[in-house]
Amino acid sequence: PNPCVVCNRIFRFQALLQKAGELEIDYVATGHYARIKYDEKRKRYLLLKGKDRNKDQSYFLYGFRQGELQRTLLPLGDYLKSQIRQIAGHLGLPVADKAESQEICFIPDNDYRRFIQERSELARNPGPFLDREGNVLGQHQGIAHYTIGQRRGLGLALGYPAYVIDIDPSRNAVIVGDSSQLKADGLISIDNNFLPFDELTGPFLGTVKIRYRAAEVPALIKPTADGVRVEFSKPQKAVTPGQAVVFYQNDLVVGGGTIERKLLN
Repeated sequence: PNPCVVCNRIFRFQALLQKAGELEIDYVATGHYARIKYDEKRKRYLLLKGKDRNKDQSYFLYGFRQGELQRTLLPLGDYLKSQIRQIAGHLGLPVADKAESQEICFIPDNDYRRFIQERSELARNPGPFLDREGNVLGQHQGIAHYTIGQRRGLGLALGYPAYVIDIDPSRNAVIVGDSSQLKADGLISIDNNFLPFDELTGPFLGTVKIRYRAAEVPALIKPTADGVRVEFSKPQKAVTPGQAVVFYQNDLVVGGGTIERKLLN
């Protein structure tokens, strides 16, 4: 799961805005490439994609509440990153030439496997590789080493290209299969948050992203008794429980949630 999504939703902005309030500061500005607009008709603040589609970070911000949107400024959202670098260069700021960073802020060496193994005995314990029927195919080196969709580094010779199709912590098992078993027709998401309205009351057609760097996929998004059901226009690979799914209509971030499970025909 993407820790930045969870951090933004639960920790970062709550703490930042609380501290700003204590200091009697009305607004907080961040460097995210996204936009916030006020909709007079809806009487609500909306979150939109940033102008720079290659750097858009709206995926990470779907958890914003109205009070947080109201007090947050995103001044970079109307610019391309190349323009921001140029402005920073003219001002003599060292960030103008700063290299791109993909690391998790609290894991500066980007070795998340080591980080998890140091904190979870289960993550470092060997366990079985299983197929979907429960047959044992081999032994893995700890579930922290694997992610859904992974092909390399499994150490299995099955006579076909094998992929991680699921991870079952309750059995300390890594489930593998062929590429066809990696696909899902949809998903169920929980802990959903919506921005143009408080709750989803009916279905709508939009697009969804199931990870930050994934392409948007047309989908039908509709409410269920305990979450949201997403039905893809065509099957998608590596739908991963725990990851964020974000719902869009054109530039508008409708909302998002946490993937609970994938749906198969």
